[in-house]
Amino acid sequence: MKFIDIAEIYIKAGDGGNGHVSFRKEKFVPLGGPDGGNGGRGGNVVLLTSPHINTLVDFKFKRRFIADNGKPGGKAQKSGKWGKDLIIKVPVGTVVKSADGNIIADLSEKYQEFVIAKGGNGGFGNAMFATSTNQAPRHANPGLPGEEFDIILELKLLADVGLVGFPNAGKSTLISVISAAKPKIADYPFTTLVPNLGIVYLDEGKSLTVADIPGLIEGASEGKGLGIQFLRHVERCNVLVFMISAESLTPEEDYLVLKNELESYNPEMSLKRRIICISKCDICTPDRYDELSKLDFGEPKAQKLLISAATNKNIPILKYQMFDLYKLGQNPI
Repeated sequence: MKFIDIAEIYIKAGDGGNGHVSFRKEKFVPLGGPDGGNGGRGGNVVLLTSPHINTLVDFKFKRRFIADNGKPGGKAQKSGKWGKDLIIKVPVGTVVKSADGNIIADLSEKYQEFVIAKGGNGGFGNAMFATSTNQAPRHANPGLPGEEFDIILELKLLADVGLVGFPNAGKSTLISVISAAKPKIADYPFTTLVPNLGIVYLDEGKSLTVADIPGLIEGASEGKGLGIQFLRHVERCNVLVFMISAESLTPEEDYLVLKNELESYNPEMSLKRRIICISKCDICTPDRYDELSKLDFGEPKAQKLLISAATNKNIPILKYQMFDLYKLGQNPI
């Protein structure tokens, strides 16, 4: 199933039913008064988060969502039936925006409901207009229209830890080793074209959700490479793991570029706890290994670790470091 993380749809709540015009007609009641009932309210459009949906792909095929209209009022002051609410299921982590980009709602909890468009009220029947001076009103109100507009649905993955790095830095290999996720792995850039989620199990009651974000390049925050389409998925992560390949000739510069791209996209990225991992250390000579282990990256507070997914070197340590940082809570560094 193709991963879709943004969609624009049209929604319309139901119109209210019209009020009814009628007069009471019964035997032995020659002058029955007005008895037209009110119209029913139109159905609302409601967004409901579902943990069983993880993309917005359904909205690629259906883009118009219209709730039921309310029914008109009837005789004997019978009110019209309310229109049925339209429930639209979306993934947990969906941000709802107006057509001009303003955030309307952030749906980050399971089974969270949000009324995005309200149905129109039903019109009054003529019984509502009877007065001492007008005992036989012959008019009723029409129902009010329901709200309608375009909205943008934007999915941000909910993960505890985000893996970020240049293409081919070993992110997909790492997530395949520490979790049951099976991403596509190959020795060329941009192998990962969609985010991958994996559950990392450490012990009973100890687990993490880790997201493998497609590789960034310099200028990603300005739309270069895969652009900013996946940077949004890093925003919700409490911990960032920066993956720097041991093959890089300038690992500290690589980290600085990644750090700047994230902070250019969202300055609050600088507040997230982080681990700097130098991957593929199994290919290093002893001298190169010692040289890499002494790098500071300009982050004295950040944890640094040399790892190898191929040989499992320091992988258990990395998993517990990720968990420990996550357990520190959502507090910024």
